[in-house]
Amino acid sequence: MAENKTENKITMLTIKEAAALVDGLMEYRVRQMCRAEQIPCVKAGKKFLINKDVLFDYLRGDLK
Repeated sequence: MAENKTENKITMLTIKEAAALVDGLMEYRVRQMCRAEQIPCVKAGKKFLINKDVLFDYLRGDLK
């Protein structure tokens, strides 16, 4: 039986990728925000991974 599933893809970004998406946002600042828990992120080994949608929500001011 085939089901129609709509899957939402979760895109996780490294600090470098997140900084590259936003003009004026430096890797250093993204790292600071992760360490200060200003934006939700996941630590995988030594790397921080940031959900792309959550990052944009934070930058728009939608995150509380």
